[in-house]
Amino acid sequence: MKPRRLARILAMQALFEIDAVGHDPERTLGHRFEEVPTTPEVQEFCRRLAWGALNNRATLDQLISRHASAWPLGDIAILDRVILRMGTYELLYEAETPPRVVINEAVELAKRFGNESTRRFVNGVLGAVLAELEQAGRLAKSKAAKPTSRSEPASESKA
Repeated sequence: MKPRRLARILAMQALFEIDAVGHDPERTLGHRFEEVPTTPEVQEFCRRLAWGALNNRATLDQLISRHASAWPLGDIAILDRVILRMGTYELLYEAETPPRVVINEAVELAKRFGNESTRRFVNGVLGAVLAELEQAGRLAKSKAAKPTSRSEPASESKA
């Protein structure tokens, strides 16, 4: 398996656990790394995705909500919500991954861990988010634009 895909899977699993039962993020990530031996590069990207999604949750949720307006965020399945947050975070802050690759990777996660409706929902919402970000000139530009990823999320961001 490709390293970045593995990092996305581990981040998704950790974020699912954090969202579902409120476990400590760093401890949850540590457990993932104990269960699945990984390289430092995989761990670093996984942490960046997980902490980025947690630290920027309010911004991510606003974008997602605008494009999934038929579904209040709390009514979206946890798996779908986690994949959407990770994908939206990557589109906004991870410049090294092309936007279409971000969406394809999110759809692959949805296919592997969700169902047919998860795949279509994730693809549709992230496609709409991408269109908005492109139009507004808000896609990730450089590594310098990335927020710090290994800090405790703000209290409103805790899942």
